[in-house]
Amino acid sequence: MTSTSTSSPGESPASSSAASSTNTAAATSTNTAADWWRSAVVYQVYPRAFTDSTGSGVGDLAGIRSRIPYLASLGVDAVWMSPFYPSALADGGYDVDDYRAVDPRLGTLDDFDGIVTDAHAAGLKVIVDIVPNHSSDRHEWFTAALAAGVGSAERARYVFRRGRGANAELPPTEWTSLFGGSAWQAVGDGDWYLHLFAPEQPDFDWSNREVRDEFLRTLRFWSDRGVDGFRIDVAHGLAKDLSEPLPVGPPLPRKHDGSDPLWDRDDVHEIFEEWRTVLNEYDPPRSAVAEAWVPAERRVLYARPTELGQAFNFDLLESPWTAEAFREIIGRNLDEAAQSGASSTWVLSNHDVVRHASRYGLPNGTLLDPWLIAAGATPGENRTLGLRRARAATLLMLALPGSAYLYQGEELGLPEVADLPAEVLQDPIWQRTGGIRKGRDGARIPLPWTSTGPSYGFGPAASELPQPAWFAALSVEAQEADPHSTLALYRSALALRRSMDAAATMRFVNCAHTEVLHLVRSDGWESVTNFSLDWVPLPVGTLALSSRPVGEGILPPNTTAWLRSV
Repeated sequence: MTSTSTSSPGESPASSSAASSTNTAAATSTNTAADWWRSAVVYQVYPRAFTDSTGSGVGDLAGIRSRIPYLASLGVDAVWMSPFYPSALADGGYDVDDYRAVDPRLGTLDDFDGIVTDAHAAGLKVIVDIVPNHSSDRHEWFTAALAAGVGSAERARYVFRRGRGANAELPPTEWTSLFGGSAWQAVGDGDWYLHLFAPEQPDFDWSNREVRDEFLRTLRFWSDRGVDGFRIDVAHGLAKDLSEPLPVGPPLPRKHDGSDPLWDRDDVHEIFEEWRTVLNEYDPPRSAVAEAWVPAERRVLYARPTELGQAFNFDLLESPWTAEAFREIIGRNLDEAAQSGASSTWVLSNHDVVRHASRYGLPNGTLLDPWLIAAGATPGENRTLGLRRARAATLLMLALPGSAYLYQGEELGLPEVADLPAEVLQDPIWQRTGGIRKGRDGARIPLPWTSTGPSYGFGPAASELPQPAWFAALSVEAQEADPHSTLALYRSALALRRSMDAAATMRFVNCAHTEVLHLVRSDGWESVTNFSLDWVPLPVGTLALSSRPVGEGILPPNTTAWLRSV
């Protein structure tokens, strides 16, 4: 690789200089109190798998609070907590009984307030999950809807429809849920309710003013308690067109023009415009980020400053391990951020997908189905390759303008636990697909904090989801003593990232080797990633950090290096 612009295949040498300045984009952050989220590193906590303070086998809020010093020492800017609300755990807590309470098994509102107080004292922001597409079937509104009967105002808060057949014995349509099986559930009086996920998760009817007002109250409730921002679950699913007559057959391929009956409808943006009005009532305004699995050109709508302000881009998460794919995704997403007035949100792992240290152990570094593992499959059998690529990808991601979201345990290099026995699986996907898809439990195994103990420091007793014996070597305790550990790499990278200018621009430099990605930031930082199997020359500059040891002026395969050019 050369440190100056060179021709790419199919390019004439005369065009190489112009090409090197393409994909230039500016980060719009100035890191003021109001826009901290634009360049924040956010750490996702899955509460039930983080720390158990009581010996119940389940993580809790007191456990999260006890780890705030760890999160501060890691160097993140914010902690995002997945749902901790009362729940039957039909879907890992995303079946919510009460949006303004804490599950008694996890603690109390006082415990939550303690997290906010301690986090703010440590310089950390707090983000909570809002799950607006559906409630649980134990929510007081839904139990009232079942009791009230056909045609009632209580049922109008949810999507109820009359069944087909002489006795309404057939579901209104043949639609299937995302978790498998029918998307409709009979209630015994001829009515059926819609659940795009599990039967325990009835969908709200967002055309109902009561539903809209209830969630505005919820946003204010948590904002008043000091929450700094919100992650919006299934943001693209709220608005639906279920006008009669419904098409009986299976849904047609999704439309991506805002007119699909179930997903990403144009009228969903009226909802989020109203949310933004509420979020802007606070000083500083509360942040929000949409989980919206939609095409890039639609994603920017959710990220507008008049709506949520940010939307996750999962493009890197789904990308194959190639320089070309990463370059295209990075350039496109920075352009989208400039278009929407937001900032990019980079993600490599979360609670819904196979951990990237395992995905990258596959030959092309990705899965055809990034949400799930097929039963019996063991992704990432090459753990050394997977971890090397994961470390390189993380270092590249943290050099990019915008915000970055980390998932608990990735700083330890945790791979997927793919060999969980069927009897311990909790994800409804396993049951509803008849064991065809194993589900997401392998990414939700409780963290190992120590190298010994019944749950490796997760708690005083064994955890509900069993941890493998090899977790001991990956524990925080084991890695604290190793300056070359993945934990040490994350800490070093996050410390250096704080010296980068959040408003810096960046550009790509064309490289002689097509599987090398070299980006240069206007604040004097450079990041070089070698996606290939070859050893390649490093550009001129002062080496600040690398994802694995480098040779004298040489970058190994599957490695990222950060350089200072000024």
